[in-house]
Amino acid sequence: MTVTAAPEAAPDDGPAPDAGPVQKPPLIKPAVRKRLVPYWLLLPGILWLLIFFAAPLIYQASTSVQTGSLEEGFKVTWHFQTYWDALTEYYPHFLRSVLYAATATVLCLLLGYPLAYLIAFRAGRWRNLVMILVIAPFFTSFLIRTLAWKTILADSGPVVGALNSLHLLDVTSYLGITEGQRVLATPLAVVCGLTYNFLPFMILPLYTSLERIDPRLHEAAGDLYARPITTFRRVTFPLSMPGVVAGTLLTFIPAAGDYINAELLGSTDQKMIGNVIQSQFLRVLDYPTAAALSFILMAAILTMVTVYIRKSGTEDLV
Repeated sequence: MTVTAAPEAAPDDGPAPDAGPVQKPPLIKPAVRKRLVPYWLLLPGILWLLIFFAAPLIYQASTSVQTGSLEEGFKVTWHFQTYWDALTEYYPHFLRSVLYAATATVLCLLLGYPLAYLIAFRAGRWRNLVMILVIAPFFTSFLIRTLAWKTILADSGPVVGALNSLHLLDVTSYLGITEGQRVLATPLAVVCGLTYNFLPFMILPLYTSLERIDPRLHEAAGDLYARPITTFRRVTFPLSMPGVVAGTLLTFIPAAGDYINAELLGSTDQKMIGNVIQSQFLRVLDYPTAAALSFILMAAILTMVTVYIRKSGTEDLV
């Protein structure tokens, strides 16, 4: 009889270790997630534009094609004739707004470019102080600054007195920008207010653009026997064109739609399109006409800005 030995049992090492939960693959791959990060960062800005720009714009567009009255209510009837009626009735205000805004923009460029050049290349240790003086008006209300000009240009003020003593008001009256021996309630007063209030918007982009110019380029132009005016015309001004374009846009666009300066410094003969829109919205309560005027102004400015940028040849802004 053969006896077969039973196999030895394996030593008991305790319970088997727990393998843990099964790891599921991520829903979004890391590479895809990395590419989506910029869009997630843009999401707050996009939501802001959708809520506070796109939605009001759509509502305004629907308002411009409505008919009715405040008592009976307004209904969307797709009445596009409102645009033509508003344009034919208020086209002088459009032309006046473009003229005043363009004049103020040119004056801001003529006044702001030398100051920006001074800050960028000649101010030295006084640069920060001059920049503070340029920005300081922003700490005062736009309305208060305009009311201050109403005091400065008062008939009994020193400015009008000096202009009368120099007989300059006779010349300006002949040109049609003042009336008699006064400046207030004239086109000159409105343009002065626009120029003063929007001058910092011209200086800051110009300074930023001029500061980027390497001063050694001026030295090289001098070594090549270029006169200062030639250096400015061939070197400085072409390199500062992005600042010129940005400054003119930042000045012209808000100036064209402004109504505070014309309301406080002008008369009924100097009303701009912003005054008409404000009156239609808040006084006449003709919402469709006001909305149509707003869209016409926006389309006109957008067209002019597009043409201006393309004609200027500034690649940084196109």
